[in-house]
Amino acid sequence: MQLGGKLLIAMPGMGDPRFEKSVVFLCAHSEEGAMGLIVNKPMAELSFSDLLKQLGIARAPGARDIRVHFGGPVEHARGFVLHSGDYNSGSDTTLRVDGRFGMTATLDILEDIAKGHGPADSLLALGYAGWGPGQLEGEIQDNGWLTCEAVPEIVFDPANTAKWERALRTLGIEPLMLSSAAGRA
Repeated sequence: MQLGGKLLIAMPGMGDPRFEKSVVFLCAHSEEGAMGLIVNKPMAELSFSDLLKQLGIARAPGARDIRVHFGGPVEHARGFVLHSGDYNSGSDTTLRVDGRFGMTATLDILEDIAKGHGPADSLLALGYAGWGPGQLEGEIQDNGWLTCEAVPEIVFDPANTAKWERALRTLGIEPLMLSSAAGRA
């Protein structure tokens, strides 16, 4: 099972309120575990402008704003920029997930965005979701998550509250018909 570059969709009744109705983009998945970023939980208390000020990064006039998200419960102070595949940091610090997505966790991407450069699409996540070896596979088997293809139109959509339902619909599932009970044949 290779899940890097896919979306995890939290099932109802998962049991962990931090992941309720979460959509997680999986940046990496291997025998050693998995790492992902929640892409539909914006942090209302922190703006990109505020973050740049805290980091001492000047913002050019007209530079765009990007959304700051709660990326997951691990290492809240660490930032990750999930972005379109058109950006490369130039310092080999960009993880190429696939041709459509990359992830950079260094200040150079924030500096580039603040200058008005950088990727066409991006979101900033503070913290991440992590799983040890076999843990994610077990959660999927226990009906905690569904998986689907990650598409930029969902991942980078500014309508965060609609991402969970949109991801489910890519699987042909109507959210109101979803049950938290698992069945085995």
